[in-house]
Amino acid sequence: MIIPAGTPETSLLRVLFLGLSTLASFSLAQLELHMPTGLNKLEAVEGEDVVLPAWYTMTREESSSHPWEVPTLIWFLEQEGKELNQVLSYINGILTKKPRLSLVHSISSRNVSLRLEAVQEEDSGTYRCFVNVQESDSAGLGHSSKSLELKVLVPPAPPSCSFQGVPYVGTNVTLNCKSPRSKPTAQYQWEKLAPSPQVFFGPALDAVRGSLKLTNVSTSMSGVYVCKAQNRVGFSRCNVTLEVMTGSKAAMVTGAVVGTLLGLVLLAGLVLLYQRQSKTLEELANDIKEDAVAPRTLPWTKGSDTISKNGTLSSVTSARALRPPKAAPPRPGTFTPTPSVSSQALSSPRLPRTDGPPPQAVSLSPGGVSSSALSRMGAVPVMVPAQSQAGSLV
Repeated sequence: MIIPAGTPETSLLRVLFLGLSTLASFSLAQLELHMPTGLNKLEAVEGEDVVLPAWYTMTREESSSHPWEVPTLIWFLEQEGKELNQVLSYINGILTKKPRLSLVHSISSRNVSLRLEAVQEEDSGTYRCFVNVQESDSAGLGHSSKSLELKVLVPPAPPSCSFQGVPYVGTNVTLNCKSPRSKPTAQYQWEKLAPSPQVFFGPALDAVRGSLKLTNVSTSMSGVYVCKAQNRVGFSRCNVTLEVMTGSKAAMVTGAVVGTLLGLVLLAGLVLLYQRQSKTLEELANDIKEDAVAPRTLPWTKGSDTISKNGTLSSVTSARALRPPKAAPPRPGTFTPTPSVSSQALSSPRLPRTDGPPPQAVSLSPGGVSSSALSRMGAVPVMVPAQSQAGSLV
């Protein structure tokens, strides 16, 4: 019987055929991802390279690879307290990855192993691999995922060695050793080198904290002590020199230390005293400046030293030295000639002091002529305005 196309019976048969074909393809080409048997944890030493092995196969299939496969690969890193981090992906033929990560083989070989170069402690975590394979016509062939835990171990970093206490005869001294970085936690061992080698154990030795207690030390215990910090991936060392002193030498050292401390205290006291004294003197000087009274301005008497019209002193020498001696009052009807203002403004030079008789008064009359003679000669009297104390004419 021929069933025409487009009828409901035709559509039903087509759906059944496609469903059976799909189930058959999954049964014949189911994907399976593999990792080494029993390998779910992997350890690596910091600074080394490590490979996380993984590969996939198609069950019930003889060929190991087909050109029509379109694989999708993603590697994730899962760390406690952090979000899921995608570290490598191969999608649509494009490879993207984080630094120091790469694929060991070509993706076409179905080997999807991940390589980590120069691993660091922060690379520790759970790595999860996800693979999905499709045909060229986008028909899915299957997917699978596997996870592997990676733990990066760190050898002990160089430790630091020190001791507590004053190492003189009869006292107790504690040697300390500590490594700043180690994974797993380092264990510590102390030993004394030649000429009298010695290895220490508990209870004097604390292998976890790295301390060694030496009680009632003697001079024979002087020497070089070595601390070894070790875990199962490495070790490192440090050393300290212990010199046990006798009572006299210890007293000398103690005296030197005490003397040094006293000297420092004394020096600090002197510096503080000097600063305080300097501050006191400065404050006293400021107080004196504030309380000082300005000098009084000497009053200028009328007719004393001559002042110019702009208020400046034009002559230091008193005009009294050049003032003539008092003469007899003039007769009525006569006038005595008065020197002009210009002659008063001229400064007179200071005369050197001598032991001889005082200089004679100089007559200001021109040519030594008396006023009566000037009157007979026809001289006209001139009225000269007087000069005020400030130098202005009145």
